[in-house]
Amino acid sequence: MEFSIGIGVSARHLHLCQKDMAKLFGDGAILHNKKDITQPGQFAAEEQVTLLTEKGIMMKLRVIGPLRKETQIELSLTDARAVGLTPPVRNSGDTAGSPGGVLIGPAGEVCLEKGIIVAARHLHLCPATAAKYGLKNGDVVSIRTTGERETVFNNVLVRTGEEHSDECHIDTDEANAGGISNGDIVIISI
Repeated sequence: MEFSIGIGVSARHLHLCQKDMAKLFGDGAILHNKKDITQPGQFAAEEQVTLLTEKGIMMKLRVIGPLRKETQIELSLTDARAVGLTPPVRNSGDTAGSPGGVLIGPAGEVCLEKGIIVAARHLHLCPATAAKYGLKNGDVVSIRTTGERETVFNNVLVRTGEEHSDECHIDTDEANAGGISNGDIVIISI
């Protein structure tokens, strides 16, 4: 069975927990919405930080809101290599054994022992769409792009629930390899 859905290209970013937000931006600091993103309640924040590793520095790393339980940085493999890291490809939230670094904000620093990953490609589905195609949270599908650089991505994790809207997410390396832009339509194979 197949169906079509839009794709979103996820650039490097980070998610902060409340404790790290306070250290980086000051007690009582809040995130300021720069732009809503497709997943309900999520937004690109005005706030940015610098990532420092033993082998490099990455400036203007954008925070994605709202705050989460744990701080996590999502980079592409190209971004990671630029700062001397080889993080694992993981599902969001799975940071065990991943590398860390130092985050520098306007009010202070946070030293992370872990938390830097390359986010695994995934498919967000609202409950109605998931039910329509018989998919549930944790299922795995494939996606196929069309066009001059047609590409197939396997092992795409399905995430479904009230906090999800229909969209497939890949990172900038995957998008560049396939000539894919935000909003392009891909074919989901179950």
